[in-house]
Amino acid sequence: MKPSSKHLLLYLIIVFIFLGCSSVKTVPFENYVDTKTKKTHAQVIKTYNLENKGVYVSNEFDCARLNGVKQLNDSTAVLDIYPENSPINNSAYFAFKAWSNTPKDFYFEFKYPIGYKHRYVPKVKRNNVWKAVDSSQIFRNDSIVTVKLSLDKEPIVVAAQELQSSKDVKKWYTNLIKGKEDYVRLESFGSTTLGRNLPVLDIYRGNPEGKELIVLLTRQHPPEVTGFFAFQEFLKTVLGDSALSEEFLNTYRVLAFPIMNPDGVDLGHWRHNANGVDTNRDWSKYNQPEIKQAVKYITEKVKQDKNKIVLGLDFHSTWHDVFYTNKIRENTTFPNFIDDWFTALEKEIPGYKVNEASGNSTKPVSKGWFLYGHNAVGITYEIGDKTPKDKIKRMGRVSATEMMKILIKR
Repeated sequence: MKPSSKHLLLYLIIVFIFLGCSSVKTVPFENYVDTKTKKTHAQVIKTYNLENKGVYVSNEFDCARLNGVKQLNDSTAVLDIYPENSPINNSAYFAFKAWSNTPKDFYFEFKYPIGYKHRYVPKVKRNNVWKAVDSSQIFRNDSIVTVKLSLDKEPIVVAAQELQSSKDVKKWYTNLIKGKEDYVRLESFGSTTLGRNLPVLDIYRGNPEGKELIVLLTRQHPPEVTGFFAFQEFLKTVLGDSALSEEFLNTYRVLAFPIMNPDGVDLGHWRHNANGVDTNRDWSKYNQPEIKQAVKYITEKVKQDKNKIVLGLDFHSTWHDVFYTNKIRENTTFPNFIDDWFTALEKEIPGYKVNEASGNSTKPVSKGWFLYGHNAVGITYEIGDKTPKDKIKRMGRVSATEMMKILIKR
């Protein structure tokens, strides 16, 4: 029996309504970036035994990046370090373990593909403590960088930055919210291409309906852990046991995304997710699962509880501390927030001078999505590769405190 025209029309209407409700609005940008899935090159996971030297080098752990080892001479090995795919930022990331049957000094030369340079000062984790390699143990010959390491039977981790795997991040936020479950709700906004969980903290006191919304993001780019450290201190301050925090969360709602790219993090990628894409270029058409599901989750919360996004902060790392801002501010919800916030930071941190780089987003990055998609203030909060951890913590703490003060007084 053939369906009638009336039944067919009704079916099409239902499908249209369903698709309309389940979809999210794309956001146009001046310069669109193709974020469709691209091929990646997986590193071979193994432990390398340098013949007759009793020296071992391994990438058999989360966040490792090591593509090959070649013995150069009796005291030196060359480490092949390649990105997951290209084109990619010139920010060569590495992470490996090394040890020796007998105590000895050994040299490791970093080899990158043509066109890529050494960026990070190597850090060593020994006895569970991270420490940057002393400059006297780092040797440069034009573009070739070699590091001298003292090895023994206890493996050390050598990495571009301190490692913070998806498991480390989970341990951190689990401890952070312990005892705060009445106003911090741990949820999942989806899963990655490789099945890793995508966690989010939904934070507010009382009824969420009608509250204005702040969105916090971090770890879109795997190696950028100094930005993650600032995010940690920022969120810890927002959740602090203070009258300011209580008043703030009675008034506002916060969605905090502590690891946006766990696949890329655990795979030891230089910049991309498991699909070989920079997720911070996908805030337009949402081709990648991490951004598509984050946007869907945020959109559903906004619609469900009649929230309005007013501020988005995306924590990253680069060569130096800098805030990337949008020039368009007059018609946003908080047209004076950036100026007031930066003035407060300089007042509260002795000797501190805000480094602002202002320009409207032409590529589909998160700060542009907040502006063009929600008329909200969007800021990329960048921490320098070499910024000391005590300064990062102070910056995260003060910036969160001053944000809350400004928004409460509004």
